[in-house]
Amino acid sequence: MRDSNADLFDPRTIMDSDCATAGLGPGPVSDSDFAFAFNDSNFSDRVLRIEIIPDLPETKSDGDGCTSIADWARNRKRRREDIKKDSAVDVLVHCEEQILTCSMPDTEDGEGYVNQDEEAVAMIEESPSGVGNHLNKRGDEAAPASDGLWSMDCSAVLRVKTIHISSPILAAKSPFFYKLFSNGMRESEQRQVTLRIHASEEAALMDLLNFMYSNTLSATTSPALLDVLMAADKFEVASCMRYCSRLLRSMPMSCESALLYLDLPSSVLMADAVQPLTDAAKQFLAARYKDITKFQDEVLNLPLAGVEAVLSSDDLQVPSEDAVYDFVLKWARTHYPKLEDRREVLGLRLGRLIRFPYMTCRKLRKVLTCNDFDPELTSKVVLEALFFKAEPPYRQRSLAADEASTRYHRFVERAYKYRPVKVVEFELPRQQCVVYLDLKREECSLLFPTGRVYSQAFHLGGQGFFLSAHCNMDQQSSFHCFGLFLGMQEKGSVTFAVDYEFAARSKPTEEYVSKYKGNYTFTGGKAVGYRNLFSIPWTAFMADDSLYFIDGVVHLRAELTIRQ
Repeated sequence: MRDSNADLFDPRTIMDSDCATAGLGPGPVSDSDFAFAFNDSNFSDRVLRIEIIPDLPETKSDGDGCTSIADWARNRKRRREDIKKDSAVDVLVHCEEQILTCSMPDTEDGEGYVNQDEEAVAMIEESPSGVGNHLNKRGDEAAPASDGLWSMDCSAVLRVKTIHISSPILAAKSPFFYKLFSNGMRESEQRQVTLRIHASEEAALMDLLNFMYSNTLSATTSPALLDVLMAADKFEVASCMRYCSRLLRSMPMSCESALLYLDLPSSVLMADAVQPLTDAAKQFLAARYKDITKFQDEVLNLPLAGVEAVLSSDDLQVPSEDAVYDFVLKWARTHYPKLEDRREVLGLRLGRLIRFPYMTCRKLRKVLTCNDFDPELTSKVVLEALFFKAEPPYRQRSLAADEASTRYHRFVERAYKYRPVKVVEFELPRQQCVVYLDLKREECSLLFPTGRVYSQAFHLGGQGFFLSAHCNMDQQSSFHCFGLFLGMQEKGSVTFAVDYEFAARSKPTEEYVSKYKGNYTFTGGKAVGYRNLFSIPWTAFMADDSLYFIDGVVHLRAELTIRQ
């Protein structure tokens, strides 16, 4: 019989049923509703004795008096270190013969202290005269109290609650209780078990126990639900964690709450059961700070988890990946002033979020000499980036597609404000560069009627240049058309004489065909180009049978040569 019972309540088989009941959140009460049996001796085989001890000074229940996520976070922060210290011993298990006896002065041997058939809460008003031996969560025996001295453990107990429980119901919902009731040790055979918790956990634990019977919670506010979530994690009730996660996701989210959800304990069970909540928090932050340049000061003040959520987004609106690299360095230097710590967080966390293959070669040279990164890491990422740049487009698309379902998207292009370009540079016989710019049909359609899109900067002879594609009016025919322009970045009195040529791939050969040649002496901030590069109206350029879109992409090339 023992073996068959063990199989029946094996958490590996029971946990699947949780998903079909309360684990999926609010809804009709399932067939496994045992609310009628909660704390009822007629339907219980054991007594759960809950010893409630005080929290640290200046600490109150996380949900008690907390009207907002901010209040909960401040409370939780004060309690975190204490919880870490007590996590191994705050759950005590007592055999029936080893019940922690806290006698009143006029009581002998503690008889009559707790009536197991009553549901009332027993309050301890005075310190006890002695204690028996007790077992902690690991089964270690505590040292007995010295004669004439009051035990700190027992004297710290504020009150005791006794609850009638059904071990099969609790074991079916929680691996913690399953192991407690079936570990083969002597205490697993006893009728009474004792848990010790902090006062701040009392309301959450009672709500959790009720949930294990009824699949419902009385908690309705975010702080209270977070308390229950923490208790469910502690006692391994995955279905309740999923329930809390769903309720929290249905509530309005703020930056404060999103950051708090990302800062929850990262145990294996928590990571699995609350993954939808943390995913929602990451998506909220990524959407909130999508235009990172607009909120740069706010993002600089985000903690590590928040910055990771923002930088992981494919939709991040930044001028270029060079800007992401500069921002990451600025954030790391602000939050990790020590070089050793900074190298660790860049190497293990933030460096993985920089998409080096989309950085300019000019910036990649600076990466190689950056002291903030480990030299081995910089060599690896720069070499990987250069190899990616050398790959043909179909291979680049394949690498990006392979990463679609992974956490880090090194080869996936973001929504850059300035379009990436490929540049081939020559020093001899004359300083020259060939620049390739590809634009998708969707990007071109967004240009109508007066839009423009800029390329990332490239350099020739120490000067910065850029390409810009426009939808503009043809001056002679007064219709919309596609224009391409070349501009120089530097403003001031600098002059620069350049020969240039624009070309584009066209059907049926799909080879580059020259469209416009010219020469120009640039001064800072000036641009030159052709308003109607293809000598056709915009509608013909964008038509399904257009000669210039090859697999949905128009391929442009600009060749620049410094004039002697």
